[in-house]
Amino acid sequence: MTHPPEASAPRPAVDCVVVGGGPVGLLTAVFLGRAGLRVTVVERWPQRYPSPRACTIDHEALRVLQAAGVMADHADLFEPSQGDRGGYEFRNGEGELLQAIDWNRTAESGWANTNGFYQPDLEAVLEDLAVATPGVRVHRDWTFQALAQDGAGVSVRLAPTGRPEESVRVRSRWLVGADGANSAVRSQLGVEVGDSGFEADWLVVDYQPLVEEEWSAFVTQFCDPAQPATAVNSGPGRRRFEFMRRADTTVEELGRDSTAWRLMAPWGVTPQTARLERHAVYTFRGRWARTWRQGDVFLAGDAAHLMPPFLGQGLCSGLRDARALAWRLGMVHRGLAAPAVLDSYGPERTGHVREIIDEAVAAGRVICELDADRAAVRDAEMRRRSLDPAAATREPPHPRLGEPSLTLPGGEAGGRLAPQGRVSVGDREGLFDDLVGGDWQLVSRAGDPAELLDEADAAWFRRIGGVFADVSGAGPVHDRDGAYARWFAGRGCEAFLARPDFYVFAAGRHADIPQFVSRLRGALQPASAEGTS
Repeated sequence: MTHPPEASAPRPAVDCVVVGGGPVGLLTAVFLGRAGLRVTVVERWPQRYPSPRACTIDHEALRVLQAAGVMADHADLFEPSQGDRGGYEFRNGEGELLQAIDWNRTAESGWANTNGFYQPDLEAVLEDLAVATPGVRVHRDWTFQALAQDGAGVSVRLAPTGRPEESVRVRSRWLVGADGANSAVRSQLGVEVGDSGFEADWLVVDYQPLVEEEWSAFVTQFCDPAQPATAVNSGPGRRRFEFMRRADTTVEELGRDSTAWRLMAPWGVTPQTARLERHAVYTFRGRWARTWRQGDVFLAGDAAHLMPPFLGQGLCSGLRDARALAWRLGMVHRGLAAPAVLDSYGPERTGHVREIIDEAVAAGRVICELDADRAAVRDAEMRRRSLDPAAATREPPHPRLGEPSLTLPGGEAGGRLAPQGRVSVGDREGLFDDLVGGDWQLVSRAGDPAELLDEADAAWFRRIGGVFADVSGAGPVHDRDGAYARWFAGRGCEAFLARPDFYVFAAGRHADIPQFVSRLRGALQPASAEGTS
């Protein structure tokens, strides 16, 4: 069922205004609404954007969507990299395979490592979910005009799009700017933007095949100095090509549909074999906001960062932002954490996304090489690297959270992604988050974590949404596929405490569990919550 957005004016007072009704803004609103906040989402366009933009999504982002309830009914929106069409390939101008990376496997989040999807379908699901969430109202055809802060919240001026004289004021405790690369919120704040120095114009072409196509990889990078190109699975029943603009082609020429057909013809994609869905020229860049927070205003998604699409991490990073910010705001709102917990949002996410941007830019520089001699040297290096067995299973980037972070220092696991495996509890089997759940997860392979805690700490941990799990085989939660056993063995630890955004707060010995909880309690400083039930 499709739920219509609000036709009335926004409420005069809410807990959070979210500017931008794309996937990041809508997902942020869903999480905040479920935490009990009154949320207003404003989106300047009257209808959802009808064409695809992002088309790949990773395992971690699917786990975030799982937490929002999307995957229970809509897992079919995502087509995993698998079988003969799976993997990530680099080929030269002659079509020779230079290097192949196998991404055809379930990753540590419990979902396929890489997946294709159709963004309009996902946005429809997220908007329905947001509108159906108590406390959340979505207002399309409304535009953000201005904000003012006074130390106790934000006064936001909004108006119907195209009718600025009909503006209204909304009082909000917080504001989230998820309003895209040309963010009006970021501009209003005067936030400076860092630049990687990488910039290239590319034609992005989305089409629906009318005949069966044979592709050996999920993503193929054609590292051809005569015409760099990318071919990618963009979701069930869809494909995408991307072509770099050469110096002898103008942006106007590149944007013509005749150019799209001409460039796709070598792969047999013609008006007789495919239906052209969209073509547009984009400038691929690597940029980031210097700060993601000013007072009670936060940035998320493309408003906070841009990256070339070569690793498929743009939207994934935005969904991480939504989860990382929403759990903090939710805990502060409910009195379970002090406002100081918000300070770590920007530094953590900036450090994490900067590493991904750097890797995406590095991949772009390899793919976009136009000098034939340098391309030949590159090809020789890639052939040499492909002989290393480890190169075939190279992981996508898994950065540690930036500093200062809300994690305990030390060890390989701290500040990195925690696992989710298939487990069984009684006669039920499924992914851990669905069967055991928990905002905060305390998991051990050496016994029941709760048995090491005194009554007060155990009660406090449960009060913030914590769960305990013994995956040793002696407790009720059984590690069906050995995912937890492998994770613990690979990191030389026995227990971990994971945050609501699935990053490890602390990891170490089973005996360290009381310290984990004590240190977490001190980090959150929930003084106002200790007397609540």
